[in-house]
Amino acid sequence: MESLSEAERRALAIESTSLRVRRGELLFRQGTHHDGIYIICSGRIRTFFVAPSGREITLAHWTPHHFVGGPEVFGHGTHQWSGVATAEAEVLHLGGDRLRRMARELPGFAIALIEGLVYKGRCFSSLVQMLGTQSASARLAHVLLGLSDLHGRTVRTADCATEVAISQPFTHDQLASMIGVTRQWVSTMLGKWRSEGILRMEGRRIVIMDHAKLAARCSD
Repeated sequence: MESLSEAERRALAIESTSLRVRRGELLFRQGTHHDGIYIICSGRIRTFFVAPSGREITLAHWTPHHFVGGPEVFGHGTHQWSGVATAEAEVLHLGGDRLRRMARELPGFAIALIEGLVYKGRCFSSLVQMLGTQSASARLAHVLLGLSDLHGRTVRTADCATEVAISQPFTHDQLASMIGVTRQWVSTMLGKWRSEGILRMEGRRIVIMDHAKLAARCSD
């Protein structure tokens, strides 16, 4: 939604309802009635699925200008995923009927909505392909590269090497839920890659020191 014009943003503000979500609070729960989408103004929302066995898998961590609540963006279905705030967030709730009317009346908004759905489709396809075809270490490398694309900040070291710092902090539990492994396995693998000079930690933030070596791990 970052590409919306001022007129489209004003229309969105009029048609939507502003909500504040505390860290750890559910925004919506899988299986419950669906009515529209939530556009993130600030904070971060994690979308995830919980199987009957209790096993959990994360689709993505969404940041400002993204929306959550698909795929039934116009409502009248049930949520396929749950959404929880991983940082205090402000969101705009846009009901399905109002969303449909805005899509008809504002072409720029409709295009932004389609682009958002395309991006989410790519995320879902990537998740399915990754879980179905890659080893655990390759999945972790794939996720870290994806996070560096989405949240990366390029920095130059004193010896002119290029590193990419993932600006958003992710816990080992969060990384584990993205790739379907245990937290202990993630901790072990990150420690191994630190010793190999592929990455380092700055508190809870990951810095990729050797992008090429990490990319090579995607084929392990």
